[in-house]
Amino acid sequence: MTISFIGKVAIVTGAGNGLGRSHALALAARGAKVVVNDLGGARDGSGASSQASQDVVRLIEEKGGEAISHGANVANFDEVQDMVNQAMEKWGRVDILINNAGILRDKSFTKMTLADFSLVMDVHVMGSVNCTKAVWDIMREQNYGRIVMTTSSSGMYGNFGQANYGAAKMAVLGLMNTLSIEGFKNNIRINALAPTAGTRMTEDLMPEEIVKAFAPEAVTAGLLTLCDDDAPTRFILCAGAGGYSSASMFETQGCFIPQSSQTPESVRGQWSQLTDEAGQAALSSGSKQGEKFVSKAMAYMKSQQQE
Repeated sequence: MTISFIGKVAIVTGAGNGLGRSHALALAARGAKVVVNDLGGARDGSGASSQASQDVVRLIEEKGGEAISHGANVANFDEVQDMVNQAMEKWGRVDILINNAGILRDKSFTKMTLADFSLVMDVHVMGSVNCTKAVWDIMREQNYGRIVMTTSSSGMYGNFGQANYGAAKMAVLGLMNTLSIEGFKNNIRINALAPTAGTRMTEDLMPEEIVKAFAPEAVTAGLLTLCDDDAPTRFILCAGAGGYSSASMFETQGCFIPQSSQTPESVRGQWSQLTDEAGQAALSSGSKQGEKFVSKAMAYMKSQQQE
């Protein structure tokens, strides 16, 4: 089945270069009308220029597509709202949001300033929040929406020198988890992409031949599966250099310790059962953890009554 975005309107943040550029061009090639958002700053978030986003718009238009450029700083809600308003005025709807904009300010935690930590959090986390908030009610009223958060292996597994970036990239997964529940009844599906690509964000972190192997287009092929009509929801897709996988969080069945024995020594004593992976499962919501623990407690109480 061919994946098509004809009739759909997409907003791609950070679309002037790298992954965002690749995403925007691919969406347009398959029929989407695209808002090409890019502040045009450097990799660390400094500076601003509209040239990169305008170049992407030009490429889309040269191939017969429709696109507009907008330089909103995703960390500024008023600017984001103006971007969404322009999309609505021109096309009357927003179907797809790709939260791709990001910056890096890598340093070991001991050398990292709180200002650098906060700025990375603002762009990655509040940038995703702002853009999602600006389109949320539009998508609810349409009963249709596809949103992709950009996460990272640095958040899911950690990476030296990226405490700020890693924290931000895990935060957007928490945002995805809750909004996928809240948006379900209105056909709003929210997923996450964990990319590894050779872009200006990574170009000096990997050898040139490796950067070429990790072409952004390989990641975009996966991205497109997360934002069409048949997209999953609450799915983490990892992609890079032609490799594709999924990532999930699982919780073990765990153990139960009666109130009279609830000491740290007892918890440590049950460690092997607590960590036993047999029967582990992904929970559909945070309340499911509470339900699991309550059921264990009730089962224990029932067994005591029967003795």
